Amino acid sequence: MNAQQRAALLETLRSRFAGNMSRHRDIDWADVESRLEARPHKLRCLLQMENTGGEPDVIGVDLQSGELLFVDCSAESPTGRRSLCYDREALEARKTHKPANCATDLAAAMGIEILTEEQYRMLQTLGCFDSKTSSWVATPPGIRRLGGALFCDRRYNQVFLYHNGAQSYYAARGFRGMLRV
Repeated sequence: MNAQQRAALLETLRSRFAGNMSRHRDIDWADVESRLEARPHKLRCLLQMENTGGEPDVIGVDLQSGELLFVDCSAESPTGRRSLCYDREALEARKTHKPANCATDLAAAMGIEILTEEQYRMLQTLGCFDSKTSSWVATPPGIRRLGGALFCDRRYNQVFLYHNGAQSYYAARGFRGMLRV
């Protein structure tokens, strides 16, 4: 990332932070910026989140580690992370019409975590997300061993958790990620 990209990303993040103070009432932008400046590899992850349509923003602090939590806050599942099956095993199991990638590999390549159901539900307390799309969420190993995967969305002003075959993919299903800084 060159200096111009870094400055543009920091300005985008600062502007989003200032425009959505209800997501992070007790957090100061100066602290966010200093942490990011000290961890340029985290800025690269945020740039990938931004470039894939995630609109990352700070939504809180991990109470155990003290890390800031950046999460995709785009109204719908990030456009650059849709039409993906859940994981590599599911991708390789598809015989025809394979998607370009899978959610778990893309998240790992970006350096972010796929949201858990609990994290997804917490995000929904900060706004209305995925009212037209859905997002894969981290799936427990027992469900995954049986071929399934979990996803969530928001309909009728409620957050729903569903299951599907891990190999499935849809144009309106992506994933949301979290980055710890």
